[in-house]
Amino acid sequence: MRSPVTDYLGAVLRSCIDDGDEGEVATYIPELAAVDPDRFAVALCTIDGTVYAAGDAEHRFTIQSMSKPFAYALALADRGLEAVLEHVGVEPSGDAFNEISLEDNGRPRNPMINIGAITTHALTGPPDATAEESTARVIEGLSAFAGRQLEVDQQVYASERATSDRNMALAYLVRARGKLEDAPGDAVDGYTAQCSLVVDVRDLAVMAMTLAAGGRNPVTGEQVVPAWVCRQVLSVMATCGMYDAAGDWMSHVGMPAKSGVSGGVLASLPGQVGIGTFSPRLDRFGNSVRGVRACERLSSDMGLHLMQTPEVASHVLYGVVDPDDDGDRMREVKLQGVMHFAAAEVALRELERIPEGDEPIVLDLSRVSSANAVGRLMLREGVRRLERDGHAVRVDDPDGVLDD
Repeated sequence: MRSPVTDYLGAVLRSCIDDGDEGEVATYIPELAAVDPDRFAVALCTIDGTVYAAGDAEHRFTIQSMSKPFAYALALADRGLEAVLEHVGVEPSGDAFNEISLEDNGRPRNPMINIGAITTHALTGPPDATAEESTARVIEGLSAFAGRQLEVDQQVYASERATSDRNMALAYLVRARGKLEDAPGDAVDGYTAQCSLVVDVRDLAVMAMTLAAGGRNPVTGEQVVPAWVCRQVLSVMATCGMYDAAGDWMSHVGMPAKSGVSGGVLASLPGQVGIGTFSPRLDRFGNSVRGVRACERLSSDMGLHLMQTPEVASHVLYGVVDPDDDGDRMREVKLQGVMHFAAAEVALRELERIPEGDEPIVLDLSRVSSANAVGRLMLREGVRRLERDGHAVRVDDPDGVLDD
C-alpha cells in the first residue's frame, strides 16, 4: 500500500493556486526578483523523521529570515537566556521586518526582525568568538538543524550585501546603544551569509520538526540544542515570527512559524509535525501568499491549531500479529490511544509495509479511545487502499471510532 499523505499534500497545493497571480516577488534584492513566481512546494516531517513532499520539492532557494529562529536558538544555547535577553527582547514589534524597533534602552524588541536578528547573529559562539567564528557557528548549527551541510549562495549573498544599506544603518544604531558585540560591517556580513544559505522545503520541514521535537533532529538523531531552548524559540516564533501579521496567523493557523522573503514558510507543532512551504509571491507583510494559504488548509484539515492540541497517544501500535504458514492466524494490526494526524500516520506506515496480495487483514481498533476527523479519514483511506491492493480487510471497531 502507498501512503495517501503525499497525495493529500498534492491536493492541498492544487487547492491553493486558484487565485493565480496574487502577490509579488521580493524586488529589493535583485537575485530574488529573478525567481520563477509560479514555483510551489510543501513538505511535512513527522516526529520519527519521515518526510512527505509535493510540488517543486527539489527546488532550492535561500533561507532568508527563516534562519532567524535557528540563529536565536544557537545564541541561547551558547550564551544562556539571561545573556541573550540583555541584548535582544522578546516582545512583538507590530512593525515591518526592517523597521527601527528598539526599546527605550536600545535593545531590539525581538530576534525575528532584522535589527534583532543582526544582534542575535553576533551572540552565537562563545563570548570571545570572532565575527568569522560566529558566522561559522551559525552555518554549522543551521546545517545540524537541517541534517545536511548547507552552503551559501554566493550570488544571492553578493546581491544582498550590495543592497544592505538599511541593515548597516540598523547595525550602527544598535552598536551605538551598546547592544551589538561585533563591528556593524562584520555583523551585517555574517547575517547576510546566514540568510543566503540554500535550502528546500524538506530541509525546512526537518528544521521545523527539530524545534518541535525538543531540539533532536528526527533524521540524524542529533540533539542540536537543549529542549528549553526550543521552548523559548517556539514561544517567540508564536508571537513574532510572522511580523505584523503574527496575530492573524496565530488565530487562523495556530502554529509557531517563520517566513522569509524568498517565499518560504516553516511551522512547528510541538510533538507532532514540522511543515515547510515555498512560493515566491509575497503579501504586503512579506509573507508567502500561497504558503500562508497552504498552512491554513493544513491546520484546518488536520486539527493542528496549537490551542486545540489533541491528547497525544504514547504508543500508537499496541501490537502486530504476523500470519502463520498454516493460514490459521491472520495478519493483525492493533492500534491504541487517540487517532490524530501524527498517530494515524504511524498506523498508515505500518499498513504500508503489507505487500500487495489477497492476504486477509484485521485492523483492531478496540483499544482506540477516539479519533479526530483527519485520523478517521486517514484510517479509512488506509483500509480502502488495502482493499484496492486485493486484501480482504476486517475492521474491529466496537466503539465506532471510525463513525462520523
